[in-house]
Amino acid sequence: MTDRKLILGIESSCDETAAAVVANGRDILSDIVASQADFHRQFGGVVPEIASRMHVEAILPVIDQALEQAKVKLTDIDAVAVTYGPGLVGALLVGLSAAKGLAYASGKPLVGVQHIAGHIAANYLADQELEPPFLCLVVSGAHSHLVIVRDYDEYEVIARTRDDAAGEAFDKLSRAVGLGYPGGPLMDKAAIGGRVDAFPLPRTHFDNSLDFSFSGLKTAALNQLNKLQQQAQREQKSWMDIISLQDFAATYQHAIVDVLTSHTMEAADQLNIKRLVLAGGVSANSALRRSMTLASADRGLMLTFPPLNLCTDNAAMIASAGYYTWKKRGTSDMSLNAVASLEL
Repeated sequence: MTDRKLILGIESSCDETAAAVVANGRDILSDIVASQADFHRQFGGVVPEIASRMHVEAILPVIDQALEQAKVKLTDIDAVAVTYGPGLVGALLVGLSAAKGLAYASGKPLVGVQHIAGHIAANYLADQELEPPFLCLVVSGAHSHLVIVRDYDEYEVIARTRDDAAGEAFDKLSRAVGLGYPGGPLMDKAAIGGRVDAFPLPRTHFDNSLDFSFSGLKTAALNQLNKLQQQAQREQKSWMDIISLQDFAATYQHAIVDVLTSHTMEAADQLNIKRLVLAGGVSANSALRRSMTLASADRGLMLTFPPLNLCTDNAAMIASAGYYTWKKRGTSDMSLNAVASLEL
């Protein structure tokens, strides 16, 4: 391999169609994202069939824009990296088909990338000095994982959610209180300045395990909301006249953040790990960033988290992960298929 390798990354696992060009897994030359969030908002969440069709429409223009922004041609690319799981299988197949076609037509290597590995790799783009080993908290709509990153493309999942993921818990309550989709950023915004102790909420912990569980917390918050709505109906007022939306969102958000932070710090203590990173869409949450920053500082730990544009799904992170996967494991062949529930 020569010193400079250009990776074209392609991502289409959910409702973002993305392409990017990254040099040597670290330097972003282009990063194009076509989001469907505004369209799916009217349905309160992603509609898989519609997402797949919108990916088909967007994928080639997005790839063209990524190459143009990077000022390179397909012939300049050294490998094509693409998400092949986990995610919505129809959406994954769109990006995978495009990547296969480009790799075959250009004679370039194809590299399949696991989506969570991509989120972890976003930190290599954020911190040029970051190297394994480190502990990563991966939090998104579908995942709440604690992962020991022992080396590039070498992972050990030491904790995961047993039911709802943190992002899913945000989405469900966001819809319930009328904020809509996507729930994470909307709840985060609504919580600004609110009380974090407006009503009691449980925190779930397991004996001899750092696994997460947010189902009980979600149910408790929904029950509290139902009680507020019943009281408001009796008193002929809005439930937000009893507890403000600001206080409700802040209390709920604080409970989620409290569990994520405490489990991460306990893992760091148990494993004597001094290097922490955040990854995934929920790593954009302002309360989580503050909580993790303060807890890390108290313990003398180094903490990295990506800039906001690299927290949500993007192709730069896929290109970065693809570079290291290529170096460690080599290429994928044309039989590579989409795997909706692909494990890390």
